[in-house]
Amino acid sequence: MRIAFVGAVEGSRVAFDALVAAGMTPSLLVTVAVDASARHSDFVDLAGPARAAGVEVHLTKNINAPDTIAKLQEGQPDLTLVVGWSQICRAEFRSVARFGSVGFHPAPLPRFRGRAVIPWTIIANEKETGSTFFRLDEGVDSGPIVLQKLFAVAPDETARSLYEKHKQALLEMTPLVVSAIARDNRAGVAQDDSLASYCAKRSADDGIIDWTQTAESILRFVRAIGDPYPGAFTLDDGAKIVVDRACMFAGRGRYIGLTGQVQTHTDSGFAVLCGDGATIEVTSWRGARPRIHAKLVSA
Repeated sequence: MRIAFVGAVEGSRVAFDALVAAGMTPSLLVTVAVDASARHSDFVDLAGPARAAGVEVHLTKNINAPDTIAKLQEGQPDLTLVVGWSQICRAEFRSVARFGSVGFHPAPLPRFRGRAVIPWTIIANEKETGSTFFRLDEGVDSGPIVLQKLFAVAPDETARSLYEKHKQALLEMTPLVVSAIARDNRAGVAQDDSLASYCAKRSADDGIIDWTQTAESILRFVRAIGDPYPGAFTLDDGAKIVVDRACMFAGRGRYIGLTGQVQTHTDSGFAVLCGDGATIEVTSWRGARPRIHAKLVSA
C-alpha cells in the first residue's frame, strides 16, 4: 500500500517510525519547514529521518495549497495518514488517496473534538481518555472511527505524561490502522454526534494562573499546560514567572492573607495563597523568585 504521511510533531515521529519498523514505509512525507515550525510547540523535524528512509519529502505551510495537492496527486497514494497537523484538510486533499484520508486525535471521539485536547483533558479533570484514528471528513474530528484505544487519566497526570501515553498508543495503533484499511478500505464506524463535545483553541496567553481558583484546580492547571506546552504563569509587578511544578503546601486557614499573595519562602521555592484559603508551594519555576507578601497578578 502506498502511504502519504502528514505530520510535524513528536507523535508524528512515533507513528512514522512505527510504519517503517512494520515494513509500511510511506512513499511521501508532507511536513512543515523548520522556519515555519513555531506554530507547533511540540515540533519535530521529520524531513531528515524520512529522507534517510528513502521517503520523498514535501515541505509546506498549507496542507491545502495547490502545490501540496499536486505533489500528493503525483504520488498516487492509496491512503493518506495525518498525525499531528493543525489545519483542516479540505475536500480536494481528502479525495486524492483512493482509500481516503485518516487522521489521529488524542481523545475518545466523539468527545473532546477540537484543539488543545491534552491540556483540556486534564483541566476538565477527566478520569478516562483515549487515542482515536478516524476518517477525515468535512467536519471537525467527526468522521467514522477506524480504531480507538481507551485508557485512564492518572490523578497526578501531567501534559507530558499524558502525551507519552498517546505516543505509546500511536506506536501500537498506527500499523494496525493501515492493516485494517488494507483488509477493508471502507473500515470505520460512524460517530454519535449527540455525544460530541468541542475543545477551544488555546494560546500561550491563556496560561495565566487564576489565583482565585481552588488550590486543587490551580495545581491541575499547572500540570495540564506544562511541557511540551508553554506553561502556566503569573506576573509579579509585570515580571513573568512560569510555574513548571507545584504541590499542596498547607490547608485552609494556615496562612491568612490576600488571594495570590506570596506567604513565605521555602527551601524549595515559595508558597502562594489560593482562592479557597489553601496554599500551594511552587517548587520549579522560570523567572525571579517573588518577594514575600508580593501580590501575584490573577487572570
